[in-house]
Amino acid sequence: MTRERLTLFDTTLRDGQQTQGVDFSAEDKRRIAHALDRLGIDYVEGGWPGANPTDSDFFREAPALKRAKLTAFGMTKRAGRSAENDEVLAEVVNAGTATVCLVGKTHDFHVTTALGVTLEENRANIRESVARLVALGREAVFDAEHFFDGYKANPDYALDCLTAAHEAGARWVVLCDTNGGTMPAEAAEITAAVCARIPGSHVGIHAHDDTGQAVAVSLAAVEAGARQIQGTLNGLGERCGNANLVSIIPTLMLKPRYRDRFETGVTEKGLASLTAVSRMLDEILNRQPNRHAPYVGAAAFAHKAGLHASAIAKDPTTYEHVAPESVGNQRVVPMSNQAGRSNLIRRLAEAGIEADPRDPRLGGLLTAVKEREDQGFAYDSAEASFELLARDHLGLRPRFFAVERFRVTVERRHNAVGQVVTVSEAVVVVNVDGQRMISASESLDPVTGSDQGPVNALSKALRRDLGKYQDYIDDFRLTDFKVRILSGGTEAVTRVLIESGDGQGRRWSTVGVSANIVDASAQALLDAVEWKLIRDGAPVAARPLAAQ
Repeated sequence: MTRERLTLFDTTLRDGQQTQGVDFSAEDKRRIAHALDRLGIDYVEGGWPGANPTDSDFFREAPALKRAKLTAFGMTKRAGRSAENDEVLAEVVNAGTATVCLVGKTHDFHVTTALGVTLEENRANIRESVARLVALGREAVFDAEHFFDGYKANPDYALDCLTAAHEAGARWVVLCDTNGGTMPAEAAEITAAVCARIPGSHVGIHAHDDTGQAVAVSLAAVEAGARQIQGTLNGLGERCGNANLVSIIPTLMLKPRYRDRFETGVTEKGLASLTAVSRMLDEILNRQPNRHAPYVGAAAFAHKAGLHASAIAKDPTTYEHVAPESVGNQRVVPMSNQAGRSNLIRRLAEAGIEADPRDPRLGGLLTAVKEREDQGFAYDSAEASFELLARDHLGLRPRFFAVERFRVTVERRHNAVGQVVTVSEAVVVVNVDGQRMISASESLDPVTGSDQGPVNALSKALRRDLGKYQDYIDDFRLTDFKVRILSGGTEAVTRVLIESGDGQGRRWSTVGVSANIVDASAQALLDAVEWKLIRDGAPVAARPLAAQ
């Protein structure tokens, strides 16, 4: 059976930039564009040339993509100007991309009220703008803004606008659910009506997520005949976001209903990189990845209950709708006070620790996990700390260095320009192979001068000089820090969860618990550094060290 080709059109670099709090640099956009190209996306919309300095810089030094079509975005010409003499249209044309996407009105109310032109003038603007692109040898894409609402208000006019673009030579006419309010069934019905006039091989869907259904609307449009899907990485976009390509792509490729009927430009290798691409975007934005995101979230394949883990050991598909490795993710069986021996064996195996199920030390480890969680530790959210605890109980924990002591002070003072600032300073004394090293660091950011807190100062001091282990931790960094007060009053207990990352794209979580927040942070920080040294195969200490 021959499968039909579905085209993927990414708008992260434009729609994603509309997200509150998101501000890409031109270099950020180039990096994302290359990642999308490697993933197998067909079109990468780079932004609106001339609309802002960043987009202009991006197109001035446009990335050379190997397979994706770099696309410039703009709007149809304005009334009263010819397509040849409209300076806004000229900016888009002058970007030099082989493909150009133009947005235009298709809702009669917006035409007469927002644009203040007649319905026929708007239709002519669409037709002449697309014809201008085609005459210049460009591939034209027409985004029909507010199409679904426009169709419901005046179906004949909305369809006439699409027809004008199609007959002028547009390769794609894209149905935009601009306010994100269309239901999947409505989208299917209206898309089918469009495909009865314009071949579905020329029809696309662009859904916003204001009802949480953008992925469903996109798939419904495909069912009804559309053959291009527009969306963004991680569902970025203004208000509630756009259709999430990170959810759409694996659904198309792994679910039999779509896999057997359609193909995309994404290969199995590209699909296996999806989790890494998703997290790369969050890294660029300095955002914490959504742990519960479909397919790629850290908890997307996490199984807590012992009964589930027993079934998974026999048949992983029982509680997983796809194999986690197919999208570059991994199965996680977190340790918690609900864990049974089956969870424990599986979690140890995932950490590369072989254990005999009959080993009596496993019972002691289970007891330790439950006792420590009663004290406030959370191994469900700190897999790296669990691994270190397990190695301790099984006699497999290597020792690298010892922290003899540390001190953290916080001082409020006036800086050189008379401003009141709070500065943390940390001093750490470590012992590596019998050699004592003393390191100190402040919490001030060297670029902005802002205070980054005592934990940052402690981390920098610890990592300033670790002797023979320094090369292993040069790419180590803290990516997230969470504090929770577990009990109130004067004897409050604090739990600190630290997420760390490195230059290899790995992320891991560690936990510390203490009545003192700095002490709890130090516990989690030391676990994080030690876990990385184990993973990177660092040599153990030449001299025996006591447990820290």
